[in-house]
Amino acid sequence: MVKRTISGGTVHKLPKDLREALTVDPQALALWERLTPLARNEWICWVTFVKKDETRKEHVKRTVSELKEGMRRPCCWLGCIHRTDKAISPSVRYVLSKK
Repeated sequence: MVKRTISGGTVHKLPKDLREALTVDPQALALWERLTPLARNEWICWVTFVKKDETRKEHVKRTVSELKEGMRRPCCWLGCIHRTDKAISPSVRYVLSKK
């Protein structure tokens, strides 16, 4: 079996569980590959930032379905706080300070 290269994000590498979910769904994979590296990074961070395994599985599933619904980034997501190429926006900094 030939392992296909699937694009990752700008900061985050594509995790195995998300890679497998995209690999088995050609439509979702094609949509994934049309995203910008920054948009892919947001999805990856959204999937990997959670603490519980069941939440992560749900985020992987939702990534596939929401891509197919036309979403280009996770809904209601503050954005990846791991990027070092830009400062965290004041609004995101405020929300994070309330946690």
